[in-house]
Amino acid sequence: MSYPIKSPTIGDIGWQFRLFAELKHEQGAKGVDRAFAKACGDVQRALNKLKKMPVDKQLLAREPSDLPTILKLRPRPGKGLRDGKLWAKFDPKQYATRLEGAILARAAGCTLGAIVEIYSPQRMEELAKLMKVDFPPTDYWPQAASPFSKRYGMSWGYEYTRGQMDGIPVDDDLVYTQLGLLIMEEYGPNFTVADVGAAWLKYLQYACTAEEIALRNLKAGVPALKVAEKDNPYLEWIGADIRADPWAYMAPAWPQKAAEFAYRDAYISHRRNGIYGEMFFAAAEAAAFAVDDPIEAIEIGLGQIPKACRLAADVKWALKVGPKIKNHKAGRAAVDKRFAGMHAVHTNNNACLTIFGLFIGGKDVTKVIGHTVAMGLDNDCTAATAGSIVGAVVGKKGVPKHWTRQFNNKMHTFLIGQKTFMIDDVLERFAAQAQRIWKKC
Repeated sequence: MSYPIKSPTIGDIGWQFRLFAELKHEQGAKGVDRAFAKACGDVQRALNKLKKMPVDKQLLAREPSDLPTILKLRPRPGKGLRDGKLWAKFDPKQYATRLEGAILARAAGCTLGAIVEIYSPQRMEELAKLMKVDFPPTDYWPQAASPFSKRYGMSWGYEYTRGQMDGIPVDDDLVYTQLGLLIMEEYGPNFTVADVGAAWLKYLQYACTAEEIALRNLKAGVPALKVAEKDNPYLEWIGADIRADPWAYMAPAWPQKAAEFAYRDAYISHRRNGIYGEMFFAAAEAAAFAVDDPIEAIEIGLGQIPKACRLAADVKWALKVGPKIKNHKAGRAAVDKRFAGMHAVHTNNNACLTIFGLFIGGKDVTKVIGHTVAMGLDNDCTAATAGSIVGAVVGKKGVPKHWTRQFNNKMHTFLIGQKTFMIDDVLERFAAQAQRIWKKC
């Protein structure tokens, strides 16, 4: 997709306008305030016009945001699926080791990427050279670029580094995994979008992009089914995608059910491909509990979103070119070429990087999360998702101990009223919900 936004962007012009307005004001020019007000009014009018522009109706028909139509537009069920399931019955022993692998590898990927989030591959490689460590990374960073800045007001930068970590530090990718568990425990498998909204109001004190806007709208009294649609330009960004994991953990080997849960969660903040991102990865991660190849899990996940949507086309492209992607440089170059101009926090480009990470690393957790982080863009999110998938495939034994030895059975959180989560307790609670869902749904 070629974007119409060319340099200089409106942001560049706006920044220059402000600087020159300040300069002229300081130099005693008259009428600066009127010129500034007029410019702001012109931009606001242009923005209002942009918001009202009609979208492509044919594309919209292929990309619905209501669940019944999404289900109708999915491809036919793949082989091996029985009523959307990959297991004939719940397998508690297999589930336990795969769940632990998924959670540990997700946390490792997220933590590895957190303090270099959005860094370019070149910047990360320069840091690795300065620190005299491998790149792509094979262990946590020994230092943080900003050791004394706090992420989400909770964890210091140095707490994400090798030797300084005590428990899994805070990150929204992991907090939403915790929140999904709380939603299921409090509202059950029939939870609604309104229940998700109530949980957000109860527990969330921080949110970003689409989630921040949805939370603000909830606090202003906008109904949960509408909060995503009010002043939200982030409807197709990655924020829903990163919330996919808990639904897979509670519907293991049941991609269809995991995608259904993910839909209800995604609708609070996203539409169209933003929703599909969460449904796709929830289904893929659910499939990862029952297959022995991460790419097979991706292919199964593709069956739960509209077959002609943009995300499906992009995933199919990634599956086609993936075998030729041998390292992080090739993966990032391919994505930059296909998605030139797309924001670094969009669903579609990051989904392809996640898939490339799985192609590069296969069943090697270290290689998967290391190369995924090295590709950049929203790399704590992509490495967390890739880690979750490969971790579910290989199980606990497949996650090298150097990634987990400093977790100390603790997951930190910024959820309101929640103390630090104990990893063994979280595993037991997810298992209880998975057994409940397999028995009653």
